[in-house]
Amino acid sequence: MAIESKIIISIHPEYVERIIAGDKKFEYRTRVASKGVSSLLIYETSPVKRVVGEAEILEVLSMPPAELWEETKEHSGISKAFFDSYFAGRKIAYAYRLGRVKVFKDPQPLSCYGLSGAPQSFAYVSIAR
Repeated sequence: MAIESKIIISIHPEYVERIIAGDKKFEYRTRVASKGVSSLLIYETSPVKRVVGEAEILEVLSMPPAELWEETKEHSGISKAFFDSYFAGRKIAYAYRLGRVKVFKDPQPLSCYGLSGAPQSFAYVSIAR
């Protein structure tokens, strides 16, 4: 049996909707996984509080914030003001370029992935397949 390493990321409901709709193709972060991961599990924050889907990671972008915005703004799913405030004072900004998104029919609580609370930036999980 192979073990696959993934990450769980907490995302607010409005952004989850945009990811599922295909309008938001980048998930911005101030930190990214150091281990190679092929997908991220989407934990939708309050009021849902469930892992609602999975998104394929096509690549991880790492560059100064102004360059990252120029490269990703068409499919950012967020405002420039929000982006600027999120990366204020940062020399490097990161974004996961998202591919296929799979929405789970039966969203799961974090406890199904061995977590007791929502990850602040992300958490690694290993899944047998």
